[in-house]
Amino acid sequence: MANMNSDLLHMVDAISRDKNIDKESIFVDLEAAIASAARRTYIDAVDVVAMIDRANGRISATVDGKPVSMQELGRIAAQTAKQVMIQKLREDERSSIFDEFSKRVGTLVTGVATRMEGGTLVVNLGRGEAIIPRSEQLPGETHHPADRVRAMILDVRESASQVRIVLTRTHPDFIKRLFDAEVPEVSERIIEIRALAREPGYRTKVAVSSIDSKVDAVGACVGVRGSRIKNIVEEINGEKIDIVRWNESSQILIANALKPAEIKEVFLCFELGHAVVVVSDDQLSLAIGKRGQNVRLASRLTGWDIDILTPAEYDRSIDEMERTLRNVTGVDDVLLDKILAMGIISVNDLARVGPDPLVQELEVPADLAASISAAAEEAAKKITPAAAPAPAVESSVADAAIESPAAALGASEALEGEADLESAQAVAEADLADAGAGNATSSGGES
Repeated sequence: MANMNSDLLHMVDAISRDKNIDKESIFVDLEAAIASAARRTYIDAVDVVAMIDRANGRISATVDGKPVSMQELGRIAAQTAKQVMIQKLREDERSSIFDEFSKRVGTLVTGVATRMEGGTLVVNLGRGEAIIPRSEQLPGETHHPADRVRAMILDVRESASQVRIVLTRTHPDFIKRLFDAEVPEVSERIIEIRALAREPGYRTKVAVSSIDSKVDAVGACVGVRGSRIKNIVEEINGEKIDIVRWNESSQILIANALKPAEIKEVFLCFELGHAVVVVSDDQLSLAIGKRGQNVRLASRLTGWDIDILTPAEYDRSIDEMERTLRNVTGVDDVLLDKILAMGIISVNDLARVGPDPLVQELEVPADLAASISAAAEEAAKKITPAAAPAPAVESSVADAAIESPAAALGASEALEGEADLESAQAVAEADLADAGAGNATSSGGES
């Protein structure tokens, strides 16, 4: 009997370790199972109590206050105890798995792909199975059984029969967790990821800054000869990563975010949260990016709606607004300059702003402000779509062609060469990073 009691303690200890279940919970489940078995034998009993000594494993039971022997319970009662015990252990294990993984939401995990179920990838995490829905997989990504899979825990839900662990490889925070894992300065919070914009499977822009002036944020993220960024890019199947130097100045940040394009001027309209960026004709396609991707990600990264204009388009917009306002009595050169200083460079912007900012910020008389706004609205209605620059943040290459004849003429050729340009830039930037020079952007995906 002593040997059996010892075996019971060893069994409880093993289950506790393997299933990560508290020992006391297992003892309580065992007692409940034994009591359930006793009730099957003593049907008329009112009070059935089972106890297990935690120190020596000795089992005792009483029925209506009278002690009973375990041998009296019989085979049917023992089978009942076994079934009750298995059920309760499953419940405890499910609760343990839920508690463990719910605390790890937002962290990286590594598992093994087991199978596909209607586009959903099932991953074995050791203690349980997780799923990566099709929407959380990278475009074009394929996994085979036994493949190693790295993902971020997105959600953990508990149902009646199982714990549902949902993983993601498309969430922007997945990129942050990869930087935590690959760049010690990021995990130590010496380098901070200030903003991140991502189109999963295609391109990501990451804005970083350093709290230590001796640590170059961009160079540290790129690593020696691009080693660190290369590891991250390989994990996400070659998705391009641009590392942008953060700046508190929105103008500088926008210019950094639009690299590798060279920027001439950046004009900000705080009332509209709108930025107008002027680039030379040969940089227009590069600034917009393939299918508008570069400017779209830059807009999300900086939080500004961005329009990309050539100098000719910018001058045409200014001339149109000047002609419109010259017809309004009371508008002079000084007021025009003040309106331009607000970042308003077109009649469309002036119509959207309305009269209130003119009154509050420029101290323009209310009646004059109303006249200016009305004239701008009227002029905006007359402008054809080809003459009125549309927000580039949502534009495609075709939209870019509408904004500028130069884009229509050379967009496709310029975009075909974009990958080569960025590849050459990535090599140059990696070498500069090795030498300690801080670059504003690194196209790690082309390493």
